[in-house]
Amino acid sequence: MQGKGLLSKLFGGVVNESLKSVLPIFAIVLVLCISVAPINTGILVQFVFGTILLIVGMSFFTLGSGISMEPLGEGIGVQVGKSKKIVFSLIVCFLLGLIITIAEPDLQVLAEQVPSIHNMVLIICVAVGVGIFLAIALWRAKKGIRLSKLLIVFYALIMVLTIFVPSNFIPTAFDSGGVTTGPITVPFIMALGAGFAVLRNDNKSRESSFGLVALCSVGPILSVLLLSLFFSPKAETTQTTIIIAQNTKEAFMQFVNALPHYFIEVLIAVAPIIGIFLIYQLIFRRFHKHQMLRMSVGFLYTYIGLVCFLCAANVGFMPVGKLIGAGIVENSSEWLLIPIGMLMGYFVVSAEPAVHSLKKQVEEVTNGAISKRSIGLALSIGVATAVGIAMLRVVTGIPIMPFLVVGYTIALVISFFVPPVYTGIAFDSGGVASGPMTTTFMLPFAVGACEVIGGNVMTDALGIVAMIAMAPLIAIQVLGFISRANQRRKLQKTRQELGMVSDDMLYFNEEGAI
Repeated sequence: MQGKGLLSKLFGGVVNESLKSVLPIFAIVLVLCISVAPINTGILVQFVFGTILLIVGMSFFTLGSGISMEPLGEGIGVQVGKSKKIVFSLIVCFLLGLIITIAEPDLQVLAEQVPSIHNMVLIICVAVGVGIFLAIALWRAKKGIRLSKLLIVFYALIMVLTIFVPSNFIPTAFDSGGVTTGPITVPFIMALGAGFAVLRNDNKSRESSFGLVALCSVGPILSVLLLSLFFSPKAETTQTTIIIAQNTKEAFMQFVNALPHYFIEVLIAVAPIIGIFLIYQLIFRRFHKHQMLRMSVGFLYTYIGLVCFLCAANVGFMPVGKLIGAGIVENSSEWLLIPIGMLMGYFVVSAEPAVHSLKKQVEEVTNGAISKRSIGLALSIGVATAVGIAMLRVVTGIPIMPFLVVGYTIALVISFFVPPVYTGIAFDSGGVASGPMTTTFMLPFAVGACEVIGGNVMTDALGIVAMIAMAPLIAIQVLGFISRANQRRKLQKTRQELGMVSDDMLYFNEEGAI
């Protein structure tokens, strides 16, 4: 009966949410293919198959991560957070960050794009950065330090380091901070933060729920910047071979042939999480038998979902993204990249699997004060703006650093004028928004256009992930600023209606609500 209930839920609201996320992208690509960027029919058929598989994968993943990785992360967060041995807790956090990052599929995609550094060297470097900063996140939660203060220190250090590293590596470093927090990492780390917050009963508990993803996005940027001091960058990226199917059967076989690869890749990614789950259960006996069964089914759903999602994104979406980017420049105007990129960016973020985990946790932790709809709208507007700027860079070759310096400065300044919970959500959203759909669709889109224009792919195209990761930092905090302003107006209206109520009888909570 339990399995039947789970399947009923899967083919209900979860599928509807996936359809709403993916179909707008499908419609945009279809219109582009019959207008400004015509592509081979076989590739279009691959995209259609990929869209179907993407919807299936997103549905399984969303349900599976909610009943497996999230309870596990929260349980470990509670256990580690209440431990009196701070050194032991910090070591556990470091190892957790190291293990889950090495398994992150998004990081594999980025590593393939950087020929200057051996894949495993880059992956280990990034994983160490995540591990260190996950430990720092625990230390922050225990000490109750405001997130914005830590972010100012670390981003100031990042900006100083960029002065001394080769310019070709700067986009790669910032991109690594975005792709590290992908579909495997985000649900687990966010649940870990919720576990830390359970132990706090003060008014900072909600603030402590967020910020782990934000800090874990900082670690890879710093580590790759330091690593880049020892390597000579190359101007090109690894070329992606696009196999064009000649008919529907060949298009279908592309997925059949690719599936074994993703079965193995995702197994390698999920196996460490399952190992952590088993070790944790053996030591602490936290979950009952029925919970173990439910979580086991959840891990199976998560596995199936990720296999389908990554296969769909890489086989169905990556070649289409690159060909459309190139086709727009060849058949129309390169300046058309900007509005088209913004339109795609607006909808692509909704198709990121980890975004659904973020929106769900935000609504739960804030008791509905911050709705999933408002978070989704702010993310879409922010990412659309970021992609527009990224396309402007592809067309003009403007360096990325001025945009990053101005963007992060604005984000950090705003953090002092909004409720702290919005700052945590905003900086977490930066890592969440730049997931597999960004690396397998928007990045190839930028690379394809950049190659036709004749620009430097390393400096002009790779920065799109960094721009997408930065945009939510501003957008979500602006949402918080507007929310607080609206609540202040409601407070003023309440005062006028109640007349004699004293000021100390009305107050704001962390979200700015009365």
